[in-house]
Amino acid sequence: MTGFWAGKRVLVTGHTGFKGSWLSLWLRHLGAKVYGLALAPDTQPSLFEQLSLEGDLDHRIGDIRDTTLVAARVAEADPDIVFHLAAQPLVLASYRDPLTTWATNVMGSAHVLEALRPRSKVCAVVMVTTDKVYQNHEWHHPYRETDPLGGHDPYSASKAAMEIAVDSWRKSFLGTESPVRVASARAGNVIGGGDWAANRLLPDIMRALAKGAPIAVRNPGAVRPWQHVLEPLAGYLKLAEHLWNDADPGLQDCFNFGPEARDIRSAEALVNAVLHHWPGTWDDRSDPNAPHEAGLLSLSVEKARAVLNVAPRWDFDRTVKHTVQWYRDVADGAQARDVSLSQIEAFGAP
Repeated sequence: MTGFWAGKRVLVTGHTGFKGSWLSLWLRHLGAKVYGLALAPDTQPSLFEQLSLEGDLDHRIGDIRDTTLVAARVAEADPDIVFHLAAQPLVLASYRDPLTTWATNVMGSAHVLEALRPRSKVCAVVMVTTDKVYQNHEWHHPYRETDPLGGHDPYSASKAAMEIAVDSWRKSFLGTESPVRVASARAGNVIGGGDWAANRLLPDIMRALAKGAPIAVRNPGAVRPWQHVLEPLAGYLKLAEHLWNDADPGLQDCFNFGPEARDIRSAEALVNAVLHHWPGTWDDRSDPNAPHEAGLLSLSVEKARAVLNVAPRWDFDRTVKHTVQWYRDVADGAQARDVSLSQIEAFGAP
């Protein structure tokens, strides 16, 4: 338990999701009082239920598209820190339902910011977006926080629009005269134990291996900044702590969180690395008629390193090893909460 987080009132939106569940568990482990606002878990199994989190925090089911509900929850939680993770997070789902994606990712985020605007005491706010907010030119240059925003698919575009909304609220309402300090966090592709989402590579791999079936890989050549889920969460925690302790406007900005450049790999490399720990086979299911997804994406993390002293800890091989071990241990009967806490301890303090 660290001195900073012990007793802090923390609101986590999206606490029932994959990253939200890991973050809520870690915050409770650090001694924070956690308040959640999210939709009910939408996968079976769900990490939130596997970790038995409902009785461990102030759990509330609700939709961030409901502005009245969001305002009431913020008032009730009276937070010192806010982590906004609630989102429609899947590219393929955004093609099927673009309006819900935009309503959730843009207006839902605006509802959170607006609910925080009247606050009269210091509140550190981390608004979580994605590495896909950048206008992707499919180049090898890692994207920096100053590069232009964009987005081909509705998910990426909605997250870029969310970044613009965050910047607008910060400049219009939450400037130096406000005690509410807001930054946005752009994380690379996250993997780790307990992700059960559909149409996401690592969960698809785990489901296939558990069944003894070949892994269907729809875009093996796609290159991504893969990182263990604890990496960006450690960055979010450190960013929030900096925001709380320092009113420097330079901190109220956007930050990338991702792996070292040498650990950016293709989907095929990820699959083969997993198979080193859990033998199986895979099939190339590339479809030239499938909806567009970025082929090459990498992030520069030098700003987080310089300003926040945050740097990646687990390289690609260690990330894959811990991820596969989580699924194998839980499949063999270990408690997900015990395995997750063990990995948090192995990772170290944020």
